[in-house]
Amino acid sequence: MCSIDKAQKGVVNEMTEMVVFWLIAMVVLIVVELATLGLTTIWFACGALVGAIAAALGAPVLMQILLFIAVSFAVLLPVRPIAVKYFNKDRVRTNIESMIGRQAVVVSEIDNLQGIGQVSVNGMEWSARSTINEVKLQVGCAVVIRAVDGVKLIVEEMKKN
Repeated sequence: MCSIDKAQKGVVNEMTEMVVFWLIAMVVLIVVELATLGLTTIWFACGALVGAIAAALGAPVLMQILLFIAVSFAVLLPVRPIAVKYFNKDRVRTNIESMIGRQAVVVSEIDNLQGIGQVSVNGMEWSARSTINEVKLQVGCAVVIRAVDGVKLIVEEMKKN
């Protein structure tokens, strides 16, 4: 009669526990991903699947953890930027985000050293600062919005052709 000794039972139990742990982790990560749809945890779910496979094959716990980390980041780093580009292409930019790249007209001299200046964009006036501290932008100057810092638009003079 063939029997498994206590040491072998302990190894099998530990292996089974680790497989269950990784599978539970994977399911939790997938549920979080489905709830948020932010492409944040799916990469780690892939790592957890590899951890479960490694545990089922009897790999040591340290090896399982290293595989989890390596696979998670190996999938995350090259794939996430591509996925974000395609999944978020229909996302509507907020009012502030939509300002970047627009043209504006200086309605109050912009002087970063004095902390003054305003521009008009689509009939709305905004506080503005220049991208270059030493440059003063005069009233009537056409500018392009390059960034937003709090409630201030960061602008630069439009290049004349």
